[in-house]
Amino acid sequence: MARIAVGLEYDGTAFAGWQSQPGLRTVQALAEQALSRIAAVPLALTCAGRTDAGVHALGQVAHFDTPATRSARSWMLGANSELPADVSVRWAQEVPEHFHARYSAQSRTYRYLILNRGGRSALWRDRAAWVHRPLDVTAMAQAAQLLEGEHDFSAFRAAECQAKSPVRRLERLQVVRAAELVRIEATANAFLHHMVRNIAGLLLAIGRGEAPPGWAGEVLAGRDRTRAAATAPAHGLYLLRVRYPEAFAFPEPPEAAPGGAG
Repeated sequence: MARIAVGLEYDGTAFAGWQSQPGLRTVQALAEQALSRIAAVPLALTCAGRTDAGVHALGQVAHFDTPATRSARSWMLGANSELPADVSVRWAQEVPEHFHARYSAQSRTYRYLILNRGGRSALWRDRAAWVHRPLDVTAMAQAAQLLEGEHDFSAFRAAECQAKSPVRRLERLQVVRAAELVRIEATANAFLHHMVRNIAGLLLAIGRGEAPPGWAGEVLAGRDRTRAAATAPAHGLYLLRVRYPEAFAFPEPPEAAPGGAG
């Protein structure tokens, strides 16, 4: 029995998220079907991080166990011949049996994109949140600094979050502008359910001038989700990369990531 890791990218617009759900179109179900056809036996995928409906990925990683013997190229090209246009396998690689897509990960990086201009966009409509009022990116960046580090992020977790502990280590939270696009990038050891979108919602409120940067620290300390800002829309969010120990030697996600270099 071999263990294979795969890197996937997908446009989450038409998906009900990663996780298989009866009667719904999901990334996991389609990827499992495609890879099972190549293996000629049923396969089950375990991913690094489940994404919600509408959320995109450039650097999702998953693994499966199989008795089938195929080359890395065959897994990739074969699966892609079976997959629809909005999901693809970027790479495949045999890994040691102790590798686990979720538990071997050292960190995950998400990117949240905001189109900040007066008029709506036809091209970015499902790829970035649109905010027509000017955003104060300096204030957003100041607020972001207050959230970095290891904290109880109860104020930024969804009510249905099943994590045993709300404590996470937010290694980096960056806000930058590139012309009409504002990019929020977050790296942490792990994230709570809706944590990035809830952080983005708070930073957007500060960027619109609805609260000062210091409000971010107050919300964090309060640990009360009901006193924070609204959750930002799903379609602005991307799972950008998952970091593993260098020994696994996985390919890097593409540099030409939406909203600027990865």
